[in-house]
Formats: sequence, structure tokens, C-alpha cells
Amino acid sequence: MDFSLFYFAHDGVGGTRRMPRQLLLEGARFADRHGFTAVWTPERHFHPFGGIHPNPALTSAAIAAVTDRVEIRAGHVVGPRPDPIRIAEEWAAVDNLSDGRVALSFGPGWPSNDVVLAPEEYSQRREALMRTIDTVRRLWRQETFELADGTAEPAPQRIDPAPVRPEVPVWLTSAGSLETFRATGRLGAGVLTHLLCHNLEELAKKITIYREAYTGTGAPRVALMLPTFLGPDREAVRDTVRVPFLRTKAGLLLQAPGDLLQGVDPEELDPEDLEFVVEQAFDRYFETGGLFGEADVAARLLDRLAEIGVDEVACMIDLDVEADAVLAGLDRLAALKDAWQTSRPAATPSHSAQE
Repeated sequence: MDFSLFYFAHDGVGGTRRMPRQLLLEGARFADRHGFTAVWTPERHFHPFGGIHPNPALTSAAIAAVTDRVEIRAGHVVGPRPDPIRIAEEWAAVDNLSDGRVALSFGPGWPSNDVVLAPEEYSQRREALMRTIDTVRRLWRQETFELADGTAEPAPQRIDPAPVRPEVPVWLTSAGSLETFRATGRLGAGVLTHLLCHNLEELAKKITIYREAYTGTGAPRVALMLPTFLGPDREAVRDTVRVPFLRTKAGLLLQAPGDLLQGVDPEELDPEDLEFVVEQAFDRYFETGGLFGEADVAARLLDRLAEIGVDEVACMIDLDVEADAVLAGLDRLAALKDAWQTSRPAATPSHSAQE
């Protein structure tokens, strides 16, 4: 099982809403030096959770400049929104800057404000997503497309610069839809998911369905995004991550199609009931939804993930905690990764299977 770093949640300590430059670049350098497989960065979600990242190609270009080995991945391109030509060209540039280390994860958007730049696509966002993926793949292979020139005449074009990788590795982001897992397998793509909307038992069943449907030429890949903050004192870690959770993650939890609200509109809850729901969400999140606290507790979760078929743990580290504290915890994460991988039976490395 591989390990990667994932940036998504940061909302600015104290509400500053500034890009966490130190955490982004130093974290990427750390991942590059310590044998992590990849670094993921998100696209703008027009929501406090993941809201400060305007374009993953921008942050990934910065990461490409300070790393040599890690794969550089879009954590979530909202497929209905950007033009496929723009996606392909921007990421081809990053592929050149990184000497062929780019991969892309696409998603249809989740809350309706994910597609505020293309609202007309929202009702058909999944169909639009598949069209976008198909077009980006063909453009990446240097197939031609036509744009009208200044005289309205068709002008054949190819994306420029040409990418280094002949095929771009593709992932689909799934909040938990069974059909999305099946469709991802049919697409021959990797699947990126989390534990916001399903538990481990449910995820295990979906991984089985994904693998049964898989049609790709390389090995199927399942990456699980887990919020991560390790420390020697579990209760101290709980206190550290609780406030950021309540400030940034609760909003998405209340929009999740899971079982926490059982179909109840959060707008209809009085403040005390809403606070209770959010506290319950945090308790579940802390106990079963991330790598928190001591390394031995985290290792037991890793064992379970390997058993159900997870291929990679994408460690989301930007939890709106002070950057110095997060970076200090990365040494513990690397030690956990190395110890856990060393203790497992030898396996064929799979993180380049989609190349």
C-alpha cells in the first residue's frame, strides 16, 4: 500500500484565508525525500472546505519546481467546469516541468456551488464529466481539434506543449456512489474516495465491484483520502483537530448523503440539535475516519485498509492547524509509513501501473 500527501481542507488558521505556502512546498519536498508516491492538490470548490485552491495546475507547477520523484496529481478537477483544452494544455505544461510526473483525478462536483462557473452543466454533470475525460485523454495523445480563427474558418490545432507522458493516468473521485465505482472500473481509471459517506464495510463491497468492472491495461488502483495528524498523545491530537473540523469540515458533512442526518434538512434543526449532530460527526470522524493520534492506533487502521483492497492512503495534512505543527508531525507519518511497509509481505510496486 502506497502513501501520498493530499492538500484540500485548509481554511486559514484564524480565518486568514491565505494559501499555506510553507506547508504546500515544504510538505511536497518532504514527500519527495521520504518515499511518498504522490502529492495531490485540489481545484476551487467555492466552499470554505478546499476553497482557497483556485487551480491545481498552478499549485502543481510550484510543486514540480521543488520535487524530483513524486507523482503530481490533480486531487479533483471538476469535469463540467474548465474547458478540456485548457485542462490538457495546463497539465501538459506541468508534465513538462516535472519531466512526466502528472496524473489527473476528475469529479462531477458535489455541492451545487462546485459548478458556479458552469451552472448549465449541473443537471447533466456526470455526462459532462465523461465527455471531458474522453476529450482530455485524446488531446493528451496529440489528437487534433478545431477552433475558429479570426475569419471564422476552422483552424486545426494540437495542445502545446506536447506532454512527456504518452498517456495521462486518470482517476475518478467518488464520494461513495456504487455506480461511480462501477463506472470508474469500466473507464479503466483509478478511484479516489474518502470515508465521509461510507464506512469500511461498505467501501470494501464497492472496491470489489470496481475491480470486477475494471477494464484498464494496468492494475486497478484505489486511493483513500484520510485526514492525518499524528502525535504521541491521542487526546491532545483530538483537541488540536476538533476546532478546524467544526469550522471547515462540518459544512460538507452536513451536505453528505450519509446517515448522520437521516434525510433531515440541517436548516430545519435548532442550534442545539445541529451542534449535537456535528459533535457526533466529529466523534465518528476522529475514531474511524482518519489517521489520528499514536502510530500504533493508525497502524491498525492501515492493516484494515489493506485487507479490504485499498492501494494507497492519501494523507490529507492541511487541517487548518499551524503549519509548523503539521510539518513536525510528518516525521511521525514517514516513520509509520516505513515501519508499516517494512512489516508487510513484499509486493510488486503498483503506483506506476497506469503509466
